Amino acid sequence: MTRVKRGTTNVRKRKKTLKYTKGFKWSRSHKEAAAKEALLHAWTHAFMGRKDRKGDFRTLWNVKISAATKAAGMSYSKFIGALKKANIALDRKILADLAEHQPAVFQKIFDKATK
Repeated sequence: MTRVKRGTTNVRKRKKTLKYTKGFKWSRSHKEAAAKEALLHAWTHAFMGRKDRKGDFRTLWNVKISAATKAAGMSYSKFIGALKKANIALDRKILADLAEHQPAVFQKIFDKATK
């Protein structure tokens, strides 16, 4: 049986790992063991961060809608309840965008929901 040397495979693997850690602080960007450890943590936090971002945006949308409804003289929760009663199926992202960029359209929706 012929002898198989793993040098090229290992070098390729090591280069790939170090490519991912480019820009990391201290020895984590150029030592293989430290780089592997850093990537384990970095990728875990990146995954959680992507999930957290969704909640952060929802909070931001709620704040924008709340500010617009307060200006119209109603609380956020009562407005959302009125929307559901009026069968207006707009999500918070759209409502927040309307409240920020097109207040006249938001006011029409507000009036329709609160009738």
